[in-house]
Amino acid sequence: MKKINRGAFLMQSLKASAGVLLTPSLLTKASAMAQSPSLKDDLFNRMVLANDTQVEKLLQTNFDKREFSRKIGYDLGTLVASYCCETSKYYHVPSLLAPLQKLSQHLLHAQTADGTVNVGNLESPPDTAFIVEIVTAAVFPLQKENSEALSDLKGNLKTFLLKAGDGLIAGGVHTPNHRWVISAALARINALYPNKKYVDRIEDWLGEGIYINSDGNYPERSRIYSYVENTAFLTMARLLNKPSLFEPVKKNLDTTYYYMEPNGDLVANDSRRQDQYHFIQPDPNSPLSILNYYMLYRYMAIRENNSTFAAIAIMMEQMKGFEERVLNRDMIYFLEEPLLQKELPAAVTPLVNYEKLFAQSHLLRMRNGAITTTFFGGVDWPIMIASGRSNSPDFYSYRKGNAILKYMRLSTSFFSTGYFYSEGLKKAGNNYILHKKLTVPYYQPLPKKFRKTDGDYQLSPSIDDRFWNKMDFEHRPTSNVKTLETTISLSETNGSNELAFEVTGQAGVQVTIELCFKEGGKLIGVSESENGNSFLEQGMGQYEFGGDVIQFGPGTVSQKSIRNLEGERYSSHFGSLRTEGMHVYLTGLTPFTHKLTFS
Repeated sequence: MKKINRGAFLMQSLKASAGVLLTPSLLTKASAMAQSPSLKDDLFNRMVLANDTQVEKLLQTNFDKREFSRKIGYDLGTLVASYCCETSKYYHVPSLLAPLQKLSQHLLHAQTADGTVNVGNLESPPDTAFIVEIVTAAVFPLQKENSEALSDLKGNLKTFLLKAGDGLIAGGVHTPNHRWVISAALARINALYPNKKYVDRIEDWLGEGIYINSDGNYPERSRIYSYVENTAFLTMARLLNKPSLFEPVKKNLDTTYYYMEPNGDLVANDSRRQDQYHFIQPDPNSPLSILNYYMLYRYMAIRENNSTFAAIAIMMEQMKGFEERVLNRDMIYFLEEPLLQKELPAAVTPLVNYEKLFAQSHLLRMRNGAITTTFFGGVDWPIMIASGRSNSPDFYSYRKGNAILKYMRLSTSFFSTGYFYSEGLKKAGNNYILHKKLTVPYYQPLPKKFRKTDGDYQLSPSIDDRFWNKMDFEHRPTSNVKTLETTISLSETNGSNELAFEVTGQAGVQVTIELCFKEGGKLIGVSESENGNSFLEQGMGQYEFGGDVIQFGPGTVSQKSIRNLEGERYSSHFGSLRTEGMHVYLTGLTPFTHKLTFS
């Protein structure tokens, strides 16, 4: 593949593909950048100006009264970045010293006896490590400063970090990524204040092994936490001279590109963490955006001379939100690691037409320019509602530029089992198949050898995992067994999708297909119902947003009961998975067959 310079890449990629990225203003900007004599300096100068703007805002706040959070560290990094940068208007400005000193005192006051802090969790080593990351990033450029006026600040930060280091050496973890966050924090402390005890603890954690599957996903399959793990491995690789740790980073970044929508959003259907439900409760501090990965792609592009990563980094620089997520926040890291300030290598246009099956995660991603499809069947069985398990019922989504079907779900009234969850995703010819067979029995009297005169039987789950009772289900014969078998097939042609539904087994079961489109659009061809819901009763429907249109249908409606779609797992705790959006329903009764197209 031919490598091209940055300006030419911008013109080609913006014209060729990126759908929602393609606007006249971006094309004009790309043309101007193509003629720029110093693109690297332009980016860093923009970063300095953006950081100075944040400093100006910070100086108008009260540094005496601060609720302790990670923001203490971020504010410290922002002030230090401008103070230590020769091209900043705040370079060596004395008025920054008092706020910096107060922030360092907040860190010390928040620290507990064991060196940890209370933020997120109580006396938490992992949360302490997250703060250590940003504090150490600020200390690296401060170490190059010889001013006596900085001595108290440096002393406070050193005291905080050394005590935190002791807490991280002794402290434990909760999740897979915590091991690497703590290890990376120790690597940072060791780089500033070398001590074998830090390296020994890191080696102990690394001795557990690093898991990344053939799909390029870490154990949690989370776009939030893969960023965290990539950052940790990259930090250890460069500070501890462990080049092998760059390999999982590279592998995951290769994968992450295919999880990216044209506007930079990241797919999270297969996540085992909270981002699998980002449509229900978006996290404003950790939006699911490729922009969070900018420094990772930039660093690896430069270090590996990787033309594809360079292209992705350049693409991110043109995305909405780049200033807020990167320019306003990351200057301190560019000062800490000068490699980030180097010019990106020549770029090659990344793929914008692909069909990619992640077989271990049971996730399919297809893209045809501005049109994308996600198909998912990889929840963790048995279905349990718990952090660390994949249990999202969102098995399908479709995007056409600005027009977005956020998700599709299917629910049945079969013994309150609720939403459909597939047992894997398989390819058959040109089709992709989701499938699950449910079996629900009734229970007979206990055999006499298991009976108790006091009737006090073991509290146990039913054999179909639907409920618990003191019935000793394991030893009971079953009868009157009912089944429900659901198959959903997907085929794609030039960006147009066809989904074929077949639900068979027990007759007369209500089937509900739920479509949730992005809020704020316009629906045509549907009949409105209560609570903002709509039904596609027949024919084709249409959803419009931002000048783009999704055609979908044909419709079918046999009943309009759309309550408790989540099933007993949620209703028994009065829970709901309903999200914001424009909800359209299609319904039927078993035996149910139907085909839906999206184009």
